[in-house]
Amino acid sequence: MVTLKAQEIVVRLQARTLLHGASFTARRGESIAIIGPNGAGKSTLLKSLAGLLRPASGSAMYDGTSIASMTAASRASVIGYVPQHFNPHWDIRVADLMQISLERSRALVQREMLDTALRTHDIGPLRDRWWSTLSGGERNRVLLAMVLATEPPVLLADEPAANLDPRCKLEMVERLSAYGRTALSIVVMHDIDLAFRYFDRILLLNDGRVVADGATAAVYDAPILEDVFGVRFIRTEHGNVRTIHPGNVVSK
Repeated sequence: MVTLKAQEIVVRLQARTLLHGASFTARRGESIAIIGPNGAGKSTLLKSLAGLLRPASGSAMYDGTSIASMTAASRASVIGYVPQHFNPHWDIRVADLMQISLERSRALVQREMLDTALRTHDIGPLRDRWWSTLSGGERNRVLLAMVLATEPPVLLADEPAANLDPRCKLEMVERLSAYGRTALSIVVMHDIDLAFRYFDRILLLNDGRVVADGATAAVYDAPILEDVFGVRFIRTEHGNVRTIHPGNVVSK
């Protein structure tokens, strides 16, 4: 059973508190979108779950074990993390970067395994490209492929669809949400329309606090969205497809 739990996580940076007792529990088979305005604490929460930030108090737990107490190798075997920004220490080819990622989870990586991973994750045409030559969107695709190729039980991704054209963005979001059918997928989303369209559960943050957590359909209609984002949303439903777009700014 894969369970990821945030227990009253508090994160402070210098004199500022970035998370105020954030708590929630997620399990295998869920796809969760974390949404909220800028500065709400979305990336901070994700880094805490990934073990990259040590909370001032509270804890992040994987199947009952504190993530902070796990070795880097142990964390890498169960949690796949796609950061918002990434640059290797040196310029490197895509195929070599993928090879390194695969070797984190396998003692021996054969050429056929690398070829299959590149093809499966639709980055075969990029295999001989150097990192420095990739566009922002291409880098995002490679990063996600590196993580998914290791098949982690938990996938954490921080706005991975940024810088992508519309088609690539939809394809990536579909893959991220679909990953939650057999594992656990938690994704920070800037595009809240896609968050409500593709994910099963919504976690809404504001000012470092979890202010709403529930099934997508329930949060979709909640007035707290207007309160948090400061805009009136236009909601439409066509069959099973829900859309939500900002309308007017809510006057204060």
